[in-house]
Amino acid sequence: MSEITLSGLEKRYGDTLAVEDVSVTIDDGELLCLLGPSGSGKSTTLRMLAGLETPTDGEIHIGDEDVTDRPAYERTTATVFQDWALFPHKTVLENVAFGLKMQGTGKDERRERAKEMLERVRMGEYADDDPMNLSGGQKQRVALARALAVNPDVLLLDEPLSNLDKRLSEDMQIELREIHEELEETFVHVTHDQDEAFTLADRIGIMADGSLVQVGEPNEVYENPKNRFIEAFLGDTNFVAGEVERTTAESVHVETELGREVVLPRTGDADDADALTEGESVALSLRPEVLSIEPADAATSDGESDRTQPVRTDGDTTNAVVGTVENVLYRGSTIRYSVAVEDTSVFVERTVADSGAFDAGDEIRISWDGADVLAFRDDGSRVDL
Repeated sequence: MSEITLSGLEKRYGDTLAVEDVSVTIDDGELLCLLGPSGSGKSTTLRMLAGLETPTDGEIHIGDEDVTDRPAYERTTATVFQDWALFPHKTVLENVAFGLKMQGTGKDERRERAKEMLERVRMGEYADDDPMNLSGGQKQRVALARALAVNPDVLLLDEPLSNLDKRLSEDMQIELREIHEELEETFVHVTHDQDEAFTLADRIGIMADGSLVQVGEPNEVYENPKNRFIEAFLGDTNFVAGEVERTTAESVHVETELGREVVLPRTGDADDADALTEGESVALSLRPEVLSIEPADAATSDGESDRTQPVRTDGDTTNAVVGTVENVLYRGSTIRYSVAVEDTSVFVERTVADSGAFDAGDEIRISWDGADVLAFRDDGSRVDL
């Protein structure tokens, strides 16, 4: 069994607290991504798990064994590093076989195992090559083969794709996912790249300021972020400042810097003690994918031109504002429109095929369903409506 349990894990460097009270259970065979910005503590957490750093406090269990104070060579783990760490004086095959040699595996057996791993990562034909002559992607495959060759219970990956170009990184993400599904071993993968985490992970653990803020499946952390930091970190969004004008049993009405009242439907799931109150400041998150755009003078469903008022459809309120396109940014497959609305701006992003023919200076109507809006208090906590 290679289930991992981190309990109250802490790491200090003098007066600096790098990791604080990290607790999580990683299931046997799971691929967990630790995701966060630089300095969030994710790599330090991985290094403690690898035995390369000793925790200041807390415990690490792999299966039923307490490995908190064990050095790396006494753990059933293997690590793939960001810089690959290949030996320049050894061939590709010798690099992959090195860990097996340290384990005391016989020469013939370790050569066969190394060849098998090179074939698995599609590097079999490079067995006799100098690793320094390989491309970045090829070096990464060799480093992965070397880690897999020792048949670890847990594979640890410390931002292994960060030195690769975008296309190669995306290809390697798919390969890593396929290898994980084939081996059914426990992987812990550290990254600062949200797309990488969403592609690879069974679950994502989001870290900030040394703490593990939220753990969940990719769709869970994206659709139900615990706080404003996570909402901002997991993708581009528009944060709109507002103040609660009034609340009813069915909805919350917020006066915003858009110059319009935004109406948010209440789900009835919120605890009354946590409910928004009149006059309370909030920040509303309007993600670009939930925003619809059309020319400002487009007809409403009743056939009349209406540039400002919400459109009523099947009893639900669609919020709407009108603004002026300030900038049009072509981003390959997508186009981003920056739209001035009152004293602020909102961006909307569309695929090229669905972008519409808008230019700088055009007036457009932006609309959205209030049910797609997330609200956050001044302290960053998420509001349950």
